[in-house]
Amino acid sequence: MFEPVADQVGGSLVLSALCGALPLITMFVLLGGLKMKAWQAGLISLAVALIVAVALFKMPADDALLSGAQGALLSGFFPIMWIVINAVFVYNLTVHTGHFDVLRRAFGKVSDDQRIQALIIAFSFGALLEALAGFGTPVAITVVMLMAMGFKPVKAAAVALIANTAPVAYGAMASPINALSDQTGFSVETLGAMVGRQTPILAVLVPLILVFVVDGTRGLKQTWLPALLCGLGFGIAQFIASNYISVPLADIIASLFSVVVVVGLLRIWQPREKVLAESATGASAGDVRDSTSEVFKAFLPYVIIVVIFVIVSVPAIKDLLAHRPFTLSGTDYTPKAIFPGLGDVAGAQGGFKFDWFPAAGTMLLLSGIITAVCLKIRPGAVVKTYGATYRQLATAIVTVMAVLGLAYVMNFSGQTGSIGAWLAGAGSAFAILSPILGWLGVAVTGSDTSSNALFGLLQVTTAKEAGLDPLLMAASNSSGGVLGKMVSPQNLAIAAAAVGMAGKEGEIFRKVFGWSIAMLAFMCVLVALQSTAVLGWMVP
Repeated sequence: MFEPVADQVGGSLVLSALCGALPLITMFVLLGGLKMKAWQAGLISLAVALIVAVALFKMPADDALLSGAQGALLSGFFPIMWIVINAVFVYNLTVHTGHFDVLRRAFGKVSDDQRIQALIIAFSFGALLEALAGFGTPVAITVVMLMAMGFKPVKAAAVALIANTAPVAYGAMASPINALSDQTGFSVETLGAMVGRQTPILAVLVPLILVFVVDGTRGLKQTWLPALLCGLGFGIAQFIASNYISVPLADIIASLFSVVVVVGLLRIWQPREKVLAESATGASAGDVRDSTSEVFKAFLPYVIIVVIFVIVSVPAIKDLLAHRPFTLSGTDYTPKAIFPGLGDVAGAQGGFKFDWFPAAGTMLLLSGIITAVCLKIRPGAVVKTYGATYRQLATAIVTVMAVLGLAYVMNFSGQTGSIGAWLAGAGSAFAILSPILGWLGVAVTGSDTSSNALFGLLQVTTAKEAGLDPLLMAASNSSGGVLGKMVSPQNLAIAAAAVGMAGKEGEIFRKVFGWSIAMLAFMCVLVALQSTAVLGWMVP
């Protein structure tokens, strides 16, 4: 039986940790230094992880390959990319029918003040898109909507990127939390609850930053009230949903509640002066009158998704779906089936769950089918749209599968354990480093899911060695990671392309980098306090 050893390379912990970090260093250099495409960097880094596992950590070649296969197939594609594919499919259906344009105009009619539009479109609606799809989708869509409302290109990009922070940890129906659970052994509910005691605090700050970015100190003075209420509404709803209702629904509930709060305020209060769009495009929303029926149809897909997820969260239904034939894993919530060929890898977490029907991705696919029926979309068009969605996400699928395969190889071979044992030398100071590690992972990979897959087990291993709470450190990886989203090359490229500034990502980067670092510092202080008696009561 193969058993990982922390000081496997030359009997030295430091040397083993450095060798174990080679796959991560490779990814950072290829993505950040050589500007290589993410899917190519992922595959090369996976190859490096396999070579290190076999040549340096003495893992049998067949076990190394099977470890990578399990990560790619039974974590990378299912359930993570299965969620993203079907979420984007639902969105593509609304584009096909023209209802996305109706949705954009509906938002435009709520307020013609750009500061309020930043709150509703970039923050709240962007959070809803993050909840359903993630992986750059919110930035791509909200940037286009902001431009249509008359925002200048760089400002639209900066607003969309900064807004895409607080909801990221629960993005794509909590894919990052699922990946973190898969790596750490903590349940999705437990991790979701802990993250829900960190990111909601961040959510209060983000809308205030947005109105400042749009209109400087004047914007903060004149619209601090809707910004504060928007952030508080989102944060409180995200906390309650993640701790007491449903982790996958956390962002959906929070985003919808924050919109209700802002719209409700606008019925009784208006800023004393407005910041209007300079371009004629921004006024176009008021020139088109959509019927009540069309507006209802535009919102219908999201209503269907919420209803379906609420239904499957009912305890009796959840219990029913946790048994065969709805799962191939076993008869309870934590069954483990051994991945073929990995039974001889000690501590490899070689088990996996395959709850094919109650999976979030399957529920989103069902939502898409119901949406197609309600909107009377022809079956041929539905199939064509679904195929186009796979083509659209082809490189993202390869990237996530490669990164998850890499994470499994590193974890199963002992590379992650060696790095963790070495970092544990920082002792209690690691609590400050934990969010930074998550930030770095997302800044490089562009994905909180990928960062959690890479560093989740590392955080837990290091926490145990350093005498810190493993749950807190695992959650901090995800919470710190959300702040790296706005500076990741992938998200910057998406934003730049959407505003017609491809190749000028550096200009946008300079607009958001300071905010990313400032909020990361805030998160580091929060986590450090949560690791002590001062805020330790916040850890479930």
